[in-house]
Amino acid sequence: MAKKTSGRGQRDLRVKVKSARGRKLSSTLWLERQLNDPYVKRAQAEGYRGRAAFKILELDDKFRFLVPGARVVDLGCAPGGWCQVAVKRVNALAERSGKAVGTVLGIDLQEIEAIAGADLHVLDFLENDADQKVKDWLGGQADVVMSDMAAASSGHKQTDHLRIMALCEAAAYFAFDVLDPGGTFVAKVLAGGAEGDLQKLLKQKFTKVANVKPPASRSNSSEKFVIAQGFRG
Repeated sequence: MAKKTSGRGQRDLRVKVKSARGRKLSSTLWLERQLNDPYVKRAQAEGYRGRAAFKILELDDKFRFLVPGARVVDLGCAPGGWCQVAVKRVNALAERSGKAVGTVLGIDLQEIEAIAGADLHVLDFLENDADQKVKDWLGGQADVVMSDMAAASSGHKQTDHLRIMALCEAAAYFAFDVLDPGGTFVAKVLAGGAEGDLQKLLKQKFTKVANVKPPASRSNSSEKFVIAQGFRG
């Protein structure tokens, strides 16, 4: 790796990554982007498992759904950054005296390294009895269902858009089964034209629906987040 120095004698702190034999250009650009991403650096400094933690932090700063005492379900929770944020904000470790103690339940298709204050399970939320298992683990209904899931990329933009929208819609139906009235659903979507049906569905089920691109979401990404609040039950 090399660092570039400006002509005025001032050092440019942006990291440049040299191409290596056997490494694709796309991989080199990804590595360079990671090394220069301020959110990646913040995540490392603050102990989060990925930069995505700042997306849910920024969304919650705006919409205030991760409140002390809330029961939260994180779908597709690996590597666990969203769970880490939720544990702190709902007071799952009872670190804030005088505040209600919340619950954080994370599920994923793969094993996840333990997170203090979170109850993590290997589960496919599309299984027929997944909603009942989640309610059993929670000891009741959820206040928040959130999802940062994305389907595996096919390399075809429209196909990927349809896949993630189908995944988001499935997560919404799961939320309908496990949320308490008044609850919140948060999910990642991709802009691309197929999200209209999901919007209509959510507006029928919730009193307020918003679409937001938090600052931590890269500007060149088509991702945004839907926040549906006030579940009608």
